[in-house]
Amino acid sequence: MLAGMDRQPETMVLVTAGLAFVVVALSWLWRPARNVITIVHEAGHALVAVLAGRRLTGIRLHSDTSGLTLSKGKPYGPGMVLTGLFGYIAPSLLGLAFAALLAAGRVTALLVICAVLLVGVLLVVRNFFGVFSVLATGAVLVAVSKWAPDEVQAPFAHLIMWFLLLGGIRSVGDLQRLRSRGRARDSDADQLARLTGAPGLFWVGAFLMIDLGCLVLTVGWLVV
Repeated sequence: MLAGMDRQPETMVLVTAGLAFVVVALSWLWRPARNVITIVHEAGHALVAVLAGRRLTGIRLHSDTSGLTLSKGKPYGPGMVLTGLFGYIAPSLLGLAFAALLAAGRVTALLVICAVLLVGVLLVVRNFFGVFSVLATGAVLVAVSKWAPDEVQAPFAHLIMWFLLLGGIRSVGDLQRLRSRGRARDSDADQLARLTGAPGLFWVGAFLMIDLGCLVLTVGWLVV
């Protein structure tokens, strides 16, 4: 646990972790819920692209839970590598940041960050389904933030955190399954392979190790 952080009620932490695991593990729940992971994934690409000096031109979110972030700049170099890297690790990194906030009892701050993220993505989404997906996610967030009592908001915030952490890991697994079937030849991992010369499987492993590391740190902060 981080110094100065308060331990959250153990039952709530474990129950919300279990609920998030069920959502991620069951395909019929995972498919619609994965749109949230896609939003964060594409937001990760977009943010790093801007920080790397690229010009963001838009985000597209699709009904099959895939997404695309478009930016202009050099088609090679560290900026492109960092932009490609941060998609599959963005959900877990955000989940880790949320874990730090929750360990400090900052539920409201977590919900505010979620709202800012959604507004930011909404401003750059360039297709109808993308707008619908962001607004639907935002509607749930607003409803809980505005009308739910504190006894509901805190578990909801923990559920978001665990879902980002576990969903980030499953999305990497889904990526590799598609790659193994030859159905993801232009995936982030394969684009990074072309940019760096390191094989796509190396980048899949890098995504997975970072995501697992975020989960382990969170368990250490909130559970152990």
